[in-house]
Amino acid sequence: MRTDLLNRLATHTQQREQAGLRRRLHTVARADGMWVQRDGRRLLSFCSNDYLGLAQHPALVDALKRAADSDGVGSGSAHLICGHRAAHAALEEALAEWTGRERALLFSTGYMANLGVMQALLQRDDVCVQDKLNHACLIDGAQLAGAELKRYPHADVEGAARQLAARPGAASLLATDGVFSMDGDIAPLRELSTLCRREQATLMVDDAHGLGVLGPQGEGSVADAGLGQGDVPVLMATLGKALGCSGAFVAGSAALIDGLVQSARTYIYTTAMPPALAAATLAAVRLAQAENWRREKLHALIARFRSGAGQLGLPLMPSPTAIQPLLLGDARAALEASEALEQAGFLVTAIRPPTVPQGKARLRITLSAAHEESDVDRLLEAFSRLPSGAASARPV
Repeated sequence: MRTDLLNRLATHTQQREQAGLRRRLHTVARADGMWVQRDGRRLLSFCSNDYLGLAQHPALVDALKRAADSDGVGSGSAHLICGHRAAHAALEEALAEWTGRERALLFSTGYMANLGVMQALLQRDDVCVQDKLNHACLIDGAQLAGAELKRYPHADVEGAARQLAARPGAASLLATDGVFSMDGDIAPLRELSTLCRREQATLMVDDAHGLGVLGPQGEGSVADAGLGQGDVPVLMATLGKALGCSGAFVAGSAALIDGLVQSARTYIYTTAMPPALAAATLAAVRLAQAENWRREKLHALIARFRSGAGQLGLPLMPSPTAIQPLLLGDARAALEASEALEQAGFLVTAIRPPTVPQGKARLRITLSAAHEESDVDRLLEAFSRLPSGAASARPV
């Protein structure tokens, strides 16, 4: 007798419910900066990836409106048919220039970008070496490409070297997050670049959480490490975090981009992003480059939060970025702490397995240039007042 797939899925959902791991969808009725209206309550959000506070910037809204008035909403087709508009081309040129690459190519999402790159670059006899804490789309990309996936302990360059040495004759891609989305720390990019040069492997960096935040003009973690296109031949970053829009791009040599246009299925066989969205994103790029005060303010808020958390004895993980994880360990403890903070007027999401490993549940606190010092101080005060049910997040 065949297994009923829907019943099996329902059983899995029930098991997650019993383990306190079930995910639930909540609708935000309105957003006003870092304030959101959800479930009838006005909450101060500390879980947004809008790191520079650009998502509702008037310049982006105006650019999107003007482009929509001119070009409509949908692009109407894939890039390679008739969907590639002047707004897309202008954004690609600006992204390439900003990141110091010859060319850039737009994708609809970061997930699609990483799947497309790996499917285009890797074959079945190749090897893909990845950090243990890489984003899911990097892991999925290697698996879907059919390459051998070998993972090394987090940020362990020697571990990466051992994995590459295990397949000395294989064509190799080493892929890593630039800033790790759940831990907030930065990959050892200079050391990984040196390793890849020595082993003749290609280095790919997913800089979704570094672009706009790190680097002299927000170019990202690669530029912040003093590296360029020759050191990191494949760079991917998203447009929906620090830039406050949506979508992603891959940047690199002309040969890389030409190859992706020919072979990346997630680029070839999907509708191009709305041209109005590309126009809004170009406005965001210009602001991110020009307004260094946003990065300066963000880093000042990070320092303020970490200092205050240290005084309270909160178990923060060592992160220098806008992602500040508060490690609680137990999934139920993380959920209880999140719910207690919501009662106090704050939105801070509990991150539980399988997004993070068993025993590593946490509150993922994210800071934005749209926050004020008083917002950070209020959050710290709320932590100091957490009830006994969330005792593991109280001062120690």
